[in-house]
Amino acid sequence: MITKSLTFYFTLLLSLLCFSSHANEYAHDQKSAKIANQTLVAMGGRDNYDQLRFVSWNFFGKRFHIWDKHTGDIRIEFGENLDDVLVMNIHTKQGQWWQQGQLVSDLAELRKKLNWGYRVWINDSYWLVMPFKLHDPGVNLTYAREDKSLTGQPVDVLTMTFNDVGVTPDNKYELFIDKQTQLISEFAFYKTVETEKPRFRMPWANYKAYGEVLLADNRGKNSVAPVNVYQKLGAGVMSSNTPAVDAQGQPIPKTK
Repeated sequence: MITKSLTFYFTLLLSLLCFSSHANEYAHDQKSAKIANQTLVAMGGRDNYDQLRFVSWNFFGKRFHIWDKHTGDIRIEFGENLDDVLVMNIHTKQGQWWQQGQLVSDLAELRKKLNWGYRVWINDSYWLVMPFKLHDPGVNLTYAREDKSLTGQPVDVLTMTFNDVGVTPDNKYELFIDKQTQLISEFAFYKTVETEKPRFRMPWANYKAYGEVLLADNRGKNSVAPVNVYQKLGAGVMSSNTPAVDAQGQPIPKTK
């Protein structure tokens, strides 16, 4: 299972990108910008990504998500048997929580859970769609070097840093982009810009086509599978604890 530290670092990274008033200031050098654009095209392109409506995935076996990318509505199923359900909107921070089938009416407890839901959505969605966020406001990319992947393939390495924003402005990532496929094949995390050895390095692998875009579900010992996309879902999926089904009434897969 994923360590608490990995989740913590990605949550801080997404907080850095989402909450800064300076996040519209960023820079890419010419070579890294070109490679990042090639990666975006190889993934299916921004337009096709933006057109995706509903995306579902299971974060390392701990949480099952459904995300309406068009409205910001999310559904998180969690708990020992994924029998807690939280539905909310990431823009309004409003929603409801059912704990083992019982609607929670305590407003203070609900507010805590809504804040929790927003934080874990930030973290868990980044582990799924990070390659589409290379041009996000606040992201700086520089070309680092040519290298070999863990499997021996030639890669271009981009360094990802951030502006003086958020609570962890010194974090650094390296993205290993396969020269042949132009897809991110690995990534590494460094606590600070000056840190010489990564805290972790792991695969970004097993790309599959979902509509017109590619998404990868393999993170080495961990996984975000199963991943699925939909243009429509069954009634009430994003607003109640009704079973998660597609437009034809078929259950949305939660486990591999």
